[in-house]
Amino acid sequence: MQQVQAPRVGGMTPAQWRLVGFAVLAVAVLVLPFVVGNYRVFQLTMAMVYAIALLGLNMLTGYNGQISLGHGAFFAVGAYTTAILVKHAEMNYLITIPIAAAVCFTVGFLFGLPALRLEGLYLALATFALALATPQLLKYAETWTGGVQGIVIAKPKAPFGLPLNPDQWLYFLTLIIAIIVFILARNLLAGRIGRAMVAIRDHHIAAETMGINLALHKSLTFGVSALYTGIAGGLSAVVVQFVAPDSFSIFLSITLLVGVVIGGLSSISGAIYGGIFIQFIPQVAEEISKAAPWAIYGVFLIVFMYVMPMGISGFVHVLLRKVAAGRR
Repeated sequence: MQQVQAPRVGGMTPAQWRLVGFAVLAVAVLVLPFVVGNYRVFQLTMAMVYAIALLGLNMLTGYNGQISLGHGAFFAVGAYTTAILVKHAEMNYLITIPIAAAVCFTVGFLFGLPALRLEGLYLALATFALALATPQLLKYAETWTGGVQGIVIAKPKAPFGLPLNPDQWLYFLTLIIAIIVFILARNLLAGRIGRAMVAIRDHHIAAETMGINLALHKSLTFGVSALYTGIAGGLSAVVVQFVAPDSFSIFLSITLLVGVVIGGLSSISGAIYGGIFIQFIPQVAEEISKAAPWAIYGVFLIVFMYVMPMGISGFVHVLLRKVAAGRR
């Protein structure tokens, strides 16, 4: 039986073109911190930090259907866990990241248990209250959190005599962690647990009839989502070198939700696009108009949602399909 070969473009199959594109992207990511200034490297690092947080929120909202307006609280818990351990316990910052992840997983799982009785807007309101309360609680625990003054930590230097300045080292450290957590998320979502999460989102009664434990899976999803956000918070504390209650206001939670929607719900790559958006678009808006930057930011949001109703990842997917169809 004759096999149907994939159409070739320029002598290569689509799979080969994707491999070439991935290789070019990998080279660009590795070379970029050596050709731009330290401030740009810092911005790129923070974009990856936000991408990790958005991936966690996307698991909860995009894949499991639970709306959260309180992930800024988990981001704050992760950041303060790292900052407190580095400042007061003089612990190595690398060790504090998994500890922050574990703490946030525990907090998220425990918060998810009572939240099982809530759905839709009621769950969103409960998480909204969590985001409002967290900065105030951090101000009262002044002995550990530094109160309104926050905590300042030193920026770490590259280990093992690597020829990298601190900003470049944190860029590559964040890149390595981001690659690991994205691969783990992809495997998780492609497996049995991921299919159970989507089934609960699409029709929770049918999912329960199929034998899926709704309480366990929804609480675990909340915990894993908080875990990812805690990793991002811990990395943020190391990269920014400063944590304070006002840095984790309700605006951060709303910004994370905006990043998930703009990047693309139920899309792993959407977390990357969303991280780039929430890191760079506000600065672009301020450069366009210093008098009314948030008005320009609002225009950007409207344009993105109108042009890309499925998010940036959905738009890119459709565009690539049309290009492939045109080549055939």
